[in-house]
Amino acid sequence: MDQGTALELGRQGMQVALMVSLPVLAVTLFMGLAVSIFQAVTQVQEMTLTFVPKLIGVALIIAFMGNWMLTTLVSYTQLCFQQIAEIAR
Repeated sequence: MDQGTALELGRQGMQVALMVSLPVLAVTLFMGLAVSIFQAVTQVQEMTLTFVPKLIGVALIIAFMGNWMLTTLVSYTQLCFQQIAEIAR
């Protein structure tokens, strides 16, 4: 394995990690922003109010996009194993 292959696998790994985590992080960010605005407007400072909507949003994203996330991770893992098999030859 040369340095170019290692760097390419590392770049692809970071890209896959970003692609898989971005939907969950985006939903959490926007749900947190919406709850913060709601708390500022209504002056309700309940601590559980910040966690429950985020938890529901993350659960929905994983339910709807979990198949795509798993497929993306599995295809990257297969690519890594193929590269390992080529090195072992």
